[in-house]
Amino acid sequence: MSDGRISRARVTFTVILAIIFTVLPLPEPIDAARPDLLLLLVIYWSLSAPRIAGLLFAWFCGLAIDVLKGIILGQHALAFLVVAYFTHKFQLRIRIFPLSQQTLTVFAFLFLYQFIVFWLDGIVGQPVTTWMRWMPVISGAILWPILVAGLDTWNRRNR
Repeated sequence: MSDGRISRARVTFTVILAIIFTVLPLPEPIDAARPDLLLLLVIYWSLSAPRIAGLLFAWFCGLAIDVLKGIILGQHALAFLVVAYFTHKFQLRIRIFPLSQQTLTVFAFLFLYQFIVFWLDGIVGQPVTTWMRWMPVISGAILWPILVAGLDTWNRRNR
């Protein structure tokens, strides 16, 4: 899929939906397993439209999470930036992977993201050490194939 066929409006629309999903109140048990949808979209758009969704895009998305969640400014922005860097670095390889290997790769990226946030939380003195912290990694990896199928279908229909 080339960048010329994907508009910035489409990327912006999905990001706005992900931000709404991020701030949407959910019941406590479900909220703990809420996938990092915005990060999944950063990974998806970095693979599908790397010229539109670059590192600056990832940094701004992370900064939006920092502002919305009221956490230390730049914490999520840094983690998003690191994940986007590796996504861009290995973009051509990841795109040719079968969906099962892509899911494992995305699982590793989500784990890296949570580890960076966990590490930064520890540095500033707000460690969350329960196993529930890692639930978004699992739910995000489960959501990845559904997200890819839906967005790929949407992109193919709107060519």
